[in-house]
Order: sequence, then C-alpha cells, then structure tokens
Amino acid sequence: MFRGAAALSLDDKGRLAIPSKYRKSLLLDCEGQMVCTIDIKQPCLLLYPLPQWQLIEQKLTTLSSMNPAERRLQRLLLGHAEDCQMDKNGRILIAPTLRQHADLSKKIMIIGQLNKFELWSEDAWQAQVAADMAAEQEDDLALSDRLQDFSL
Repeated sequence: MFRGAAALSLDDKGRLAIPSKYRKSLLLDCEGQMVCTIDIKQPCLLLYPLPQWQLIEQKLTTLSSMNPAERRLQRLLLGHAEDCQMDKNGRILIAPTLRQHADLSKKIMIIGQLNKFELWSEDAWQAQVAADMAAEQEDDLALSDRLQDFSL
C-alpha cells in the first residue's frame, strides 16, 4: 500500500525517479511495470502498478459502450493510459500528453493513495491541499453514512 507525499523533479526527458521506499515492492509485485492515465476529476495523473491497473481494466470492460457516460469514462481512462516501465535507476517516463494534462513541469509531487499514486504539479498540489483543508473546516453538511462510522 502506498502512502505519504514526496517532492520529485522531472528531468528534461520527462522522467521521474520513484521514491526508493517503493521501488523494491514495485519490482517484486509487478517487475516495475506500471500504467499511468489521467484523473478525470482532478488536474493530476494516476499511476498504477500493473496488477492494480488490470483490476481497473476488468471493471471498465463491464461498462456498456452504448451508454454515453460509460463510454466517455472508458475513452478517457483507456485512451490516455500509457505503460511505464521502471528502469534500473527507478525512473519512469511520463508521456508528453499526460504531462500536459496535469501541467507537470520540473517540480512535482507523488502522493500515495493505497493502491496507486497521484502525480501533481507542486503548485496544483499545494492549492488542492489548501482547498481541501478549507472545505473540511467550513463543512457544515451532514456526513455520509460511511464517514459517520469512520474513526481516526
């Protein structure tokens, strides 16, 4: 499971080094094979170890290509999905179209999200954290049933 946030740098070729604390498990679990795609709700990318991505693909195959919303989700996630192979130095190459979607330049953030990572531009990540914190502090709405039973 992936957790935590780390600041990274993209090199001139669009490569980033996966933090060393994740490399061994990624090599053992998926031989460094990952899949990167867009997040359809946020200006970030989703980076999955291949076995986790295969679960997403299985779910996507159950959707109808005749339903416009389901077809749109398939088109966006699968149409942007790119294979990423971790090299011997623990780096992966992020495709230019994906970097453009998330406005990734030199300074980026990698955020562990249990079964995947999110990749954010550093500025967008800081803005998202500030917005999330403000929303939590101002939220007077009733919690969902699942959140009411959630304890930290």
